[in-house]
Amino acid sequence: MLDELKDYLKKLEYINSTIALLDWDVMVNMPEKAEKYRSEMLGYLSGEYYKMTTSEKLKQLIEHFKANDDLDEITKSSIDKIEKEYNKTKKIPEEQYKHYKIAASLSYSAWEEAKKKSDFSIFAPHLEKMVEYNKKFAKYWGFEQNSYNALLDIYEPSITTEKLDVVFGELRLAIVDLLKKINASNVSVDTEYFKKYCPKEAQQKFGKLVLDKMGYDYKKSGRIDESTHPFTTNFGNKDVRITTNYDENDLRKALYSTIHEGGHAIYEQNIPDDLQGTMLAEGASMAIHESQSRFYENLIGKSKEFWTYFYPIAQNEFNNFQGVSFDDFYRGLNEVKPSLIRIDADELTYSLHIIIRYEIEKMLFNDDLEVKDIPYIWNKKYEEYLGVKPKNDSEGVLQDMHWSDGSFGYFPSYALGNLYGAQFLNKMKKDILDLDEQIEEGNLKVVHEWLKNNIHKHVKRQITPN
Repeated sequence: MLDELKDYLKKLEYINSTIALLDWDVMVNMPEKAEKYRSEMLGYLSGEYYKMTTSEKLKQLIEHFKANDDLDEITKSSIDKIEKEYNKTKKIPEEQYKHYKIAASLSYSAWEEAKKKSDFSIFAPHLEKMVEYNKKFAKYWGFEQNSYNALLDIYEPSITTEKLDVVFGELRLAIVDLLKKINASNVSVDTEYFKKYCPKEAQQKFGKLVLDKMGYDYKKSGRIDESTHPFTTNFGNKDVRITTNYDENDLRKALYSTIHEGGHAIYEQNIPDDLQGTMLAEGASMAIHESQSRFYENLIGKSKEFWTYFYPIAQNEFNNFQGVSFDDFYRGLNEVKPSLIRIDADELTYSLHIIIRYEIEKMLFNDDLEVKDIPYIWNKKYEEYLGVKPKNDSEGVLQDMHWSDGSFGYFPSYALGNLYGAQFLNKMKKDILDLDEQIEEGNLKVVHEWLKNNIHKHVKRQITPN
């Protein structure tokens, strides 16, 4: 009967991967006029996935294995995972599930248009649908104390608003206090050399060099493409794709989104082969996943050791840095300055961007905020927490794609990932005594191997429902 279970789960993964592939195409290649038909395709496949995830056959398989106390770790974790998904999906009416997936596809297209035109009103009706659907789902699933907890649990099991309010409250106060001290200082940092013309082709070449050193296999097991908002997706551990977005007037944007997504991709490529077809071949949680991308982006990619190796190469590739000393470059790279765009934020203020989104989502799902008022609240919080105010919707409320597909509860994972990553680095330095020297020599393989052995190989089987 174990072979029967594995065969069933593989079929579920095939459908899920097909949906993911179509979603990738929506964001990378799809012609604009294909939007409606594509949404119908996704709706149909989502309906088939729903049927298989909630079938009587799957229920019987779950009950059979739940009654068996003599299961290996992988099978037990696999049963726990699919039981949780079965219970959650079963509570959503089939037609509603299917229409939600169609609406999410149309919502993304509307967001992309709204962002290009900097017009929130284009996206607002779609966002209202996404919010209402997820409010219904939270009620179907049930929750304790706060409806938003039902959504947080999707991405970070056991995390709640009660826990986050404490962690984010302390974090916000500490960051704001430190930011005030930095702003009051007389230190000025020159960053103008970052804002000069950098040809896209040169950026692509340099980005691939960094990814090669990191250990992301984009040649045989991945791809690098362009999209409005950078992301990572995968269809098994042998096909893990990333996207980035180039700005020829600022090298940092594409470079750090490439490093960030490369961190995600390495995690996925390192998932053990024996977990394929078990529904466990994914990160332990979204915050752990984000810890990997944020780890590479900031703790490695903005370190002095990293640039000791890469800066001479960058000077040869980009004219901007000719005559700029290493110390000036390093200070400019790590400038602390409140900004409007989350993915461009410095290491200190980044979590404030996340806290703003968390507070807005919590208000939405507790009926303390209507969709039409989000831009006002967004701008108000940015001015209060960061001292900056968006001039338009594109650099404000429309900058992220996450809400377009209903990913409410996702954003806290980024800030939690920052916290996890710092702890991983602390342990890594204890285990690899010459870590700094290795990175200075361009040997990022030691970083890759440590993460693979201590983080990546454990993946989803370490987190099971109570």
